[in-house]
Amino acid sequence: MKIKFPKINNKVNPYRDNVQGKANEPICVAGLLDRSKQILGPLYEGGTPDWTLEEIYNRLEENAPRIAIIGGSSDHPAHIMDFKTSAHAAIRIWENGGVPFYFSTPVMCDGTAQSNQGMSYSLESRNAVAKMVVNQMESHSYHGAFIIQGCDKQPLGVVSAMVHLDRIRQYRGEAPVFATFAPAHVLQGGTIPDVLFKELEDVASLAEKQGDTDIAFDLRDALAYILQCSSNTAFQGVLERATERGIITKEVHKDFEKRLAVATCDGSGGVCAFNGTGNSSRHLVAGMGLVHPELELLTEAPNQQQVNAAVDSLAQVINNPVYGAANILGTNIRNAIRIHSASGGSTNLMMHIVAGMLYAGYTFSLWDLDEIHHSHSIPDLFNYSLTEGRDIFSLAMQCCSGESRGMETLFHELLENGVPMDVDAPTVTGTTWRERLDKKDNLSADHVKDNPIILSKPRRAFSGVDVLTGNFFESAVVKISGMPTSQLDQFDNKVAFVLYFENEEDANRSLLDADLLSKLKDSKAFSHKSMIAMLKENAPADYKAMKDLRYEQLFDLMIEESIMKIAVIVAGQGPIAFGMPEMFTPMQHINASRKLKRIATLISDGRYSGVTYGAAIGHMTPEAIEEGGILYLQTGDLLYLALRKREIQCIDENAFQGGVLTFAFEHLKEQRKELATSRLDTIRIRQRQVAPSNLLVGHTDAANGVVPLMVKTMASLDYKKDIQLPTKTSY
Repeated sequence: MKIKFPKINNKVNPYRDNVQGKANEPICVAGLLDRSKQILGPLYEGGTPDWTLEEIYNRLEENAPRIAIIGGSSDHPAHIMDFKTSAHAAIRIWENGGVPFYFSTPVMCDGTAQSNQGMSYSLESRNAVAKMVVNQMESHSYHGAFIIQGCDKQPLGVVSAMVHLDRIRQYRGEAPVFATFAPAHVLQGGTIPDVLFKELEDVASLAEKQGDTDIAFDLRDALAYILQCSSNTAFQGVLERATERGIITKEVHKDFEKRLAVATCDGSGGVCAFNGTGNSSRHLVAGMGLVHPELELLTEAPNQQQVNAAVDSLAQVINNPVYGAANILGTNIRNAIRIHSASGGSTNLMMHIVAGMLYAGYTFSLWDLDEIHHSHSIPDLFNYSLTEGRDIFSLAMQCCSGESRGMETLFHELLENGVPMDVDAPTVTGTTWRERLDKKDNLSADHVKDNPIILSKPRRAFSGVDVLTGNFFESAVVKISGMPTSQLDQFDNKVAFVLYFENEEDANRSLLDADLLSKLKDSKAFSHKSMIAMLKENAPADYKAMKDLRYEQLFDLMIEESIMKIAVIVAGQGPIAFGMPEMFTPMQHINASRKLKRIATLISDGRYSGVTYGAAIGHMTPEAIEEGGILYLQTGDLLYLALRKREIQCIDENAFQGGVLTFAFEHLKEQRKELATSRLDTIRIRQRQVAPSNLLVGHTDAANGVVPLMVKTMASLDYKKDIQLPTKTSY
C-alpha cells in the first residue's frame, strides 16, 4: 500500500519562484527513475511509469518533498550494492508523491589507507563529507534524505551534515530537515582455503622445530580469526618476522599474502564483519534513532519491502520539528552513548559523537560524553568474538532470521539491567522507542539460543571507552571494552618505561624488529635502578628474589614474567600535525607478538581503528605540535598507568628510585626545551607531506570533535533543555 507524503509546509520554494531549477532538474529525476526501473528489472514492483517531465515539474512547483538519496563511491566495499538500494528508494519516493534525486560522496576506505599517506586524510574526510553534503543539499534545496550508510568516516560525516542543515534551516524559519539511514549490509568474513591453512600451519610447525616458538604462537593466533583486511595486517607482521629468520623466503611470503588477500572479501561487498568503526557506527546511528529497524542489520542489500518500510515512515516525520534530524540526535544522545558503550564501540566514535552534537548546534565535548557514560554503569552486553563465530555477520543473521531485533534488543536489555534510557525520544519510524519496544516479539536477547552476540546477563559490569587524564596531558581515551579483564589487570596500577617514537613510521619499523627487546637491553635504554624500583612496584612478591640480578638477567626475567611494562609513545600524529591518522598498524604489530602484547601499551596523539584491541590509548590532548606534554617525553621516562582510575601520571624518577612513588612532570618541560624545539621543527617538516588544502588547521582538538572552529563557536544550545519530545504517544 502506497503512503502519501504531505507537501512541505514551507514558505520557501525556489522551484516555484525560480524557473531555472524546474528547467534543469526534471530530466535528472526522470533519468534516475528510468535507470532505477532498468536496474531492478524483474524486481521492479511499481506500476506503469508515470514520471513525465510535466508531472515532475508539477511536483517541484507544488513543493512535494524533494528527497536526496545519498550513496557513496563504489571504490569502497560498503557501497558496491548502492545501485540496487538507491533504485528501490527512488521508486518508492516517487510512488509516495515525493521527488527523488541521487548523489554520492567520496568514501575513503580506512583499510586501504592504513599505513600510507592516505591515513592523514581519513579524519578530514568526515568534515569534507559533511561540508559536501550540506553544499549539495542547500544548492539544490532538498528537504530531506535517504542515506545509504557506509563505513569509516562517511556515516558520521553525513549525520553531521543532516543535523547541521536541520539546525540552519530551522534558524531561517524553514521546514525541518528529515533523514533516514539505511546501513549497508554486513559483509561475511573470509575463510582461509584449506590448502593455504595447511601450508601456514606447516610454517608454524617448522618455526616451532627451529626454536622460533614466538612465530609459531603468533601465526596460529592469526589463523584462529576470521579472514578480514585487518587480520591480513597480523599475518603480514608475523610472516615478515618468519622471512627475516629464514623460515620462509620473501617469494613465499608474498604468495601467502596474495592468497590471503583474494580470499578476504565477498563479491557483494558490504561493511566488514568485525566490530570496527563501520559496524560501531551502525550501532551508534541506530541508537541515535536515525535507522529504521527493517534496514538495520542485513546480510544482503535490502529488498523493495524493506526499503519501503523506511521510506514510508517519512510520511510521519515530514514537517514535524520533533522529528527533525538535529532534535532526534539531541533527544537520543544518552541512548546512543549507552548503546555505543554496551556494544564495545570504536574509539574513533568518541570524536564523531562530539562532532555530531556540535554540528547539531549543541554545546558538547568529550567531558559531556564521559559524564553520560559514567553517570550510570554501562554493562558489557556484547559477546562479540572473531574466533568463536560471533562476528557482526552472525548478529545480522540472527536479526534476519527473526531471533533478534538488533539495537532494539540491546536497548531492551540495557533497561532490564537498570540502565536509564530515554524511551520517549523520537525516532525515524515516526514513533518513540517506547512504542517500538511495546512490540515484544523476539525482543529479549534470550530468544537467541545458539551463540548469542547480544546478552541479557552482562559479561562484566563495565564496558565502552574511558576518558583519561594526567599530569602531562588534559585528555586521552582508552577502549576498555577492547581489553579482557585479565589484560586490564596486567596494566592497571603498573609502572611503565617510555619507548618514544616521533612518528608512526619509526614505530612500525621498530615494532616489526624481532630483536627490538634485545636492542633495548644491549643499549641499556632503561635505567637499572629504575628497573629495580619497577620490579618492587609491579611485582612486590618477586622483589626479594630478583633485585640483585645483573642488568641483563633482570631485563630478561622481567620481560619473561611480564613484570616490565613499556609505554610505546607515538607522537606527532595529532590533527594539526599530521591529520590524526589511525595507529592501528603499530598496535597490530604489538598484538601480533606474544611477548609485546603482554608488556606494551601504545600511547599517541593519533587515533585508533575501530577494530583495534588491546592496551591502546589515543586522542591525547594537547597534541605534540601544540606543545602538549607528549612532546617532552623520552625513552626511559616512567609513567604510572591507573586505567581503572582513568589516569596516567608521569613519575619523578629520582624519587621512584628512592622508593617513593611521586608524580611530577613540569620540571621535564624546563629541562627539555631544546629537545622540544628540535622535535617541533621535525614535525613541521613532516607536516608538509600532507596537502595544505586538507590540513586540519583552524579546527578544534580531539576533545572537541576536531570540527571547524566556526562550528563549535556557533553551537550554543543545551542538549538537556533545548529539545522537543513528542506530545502524544500510543502506548
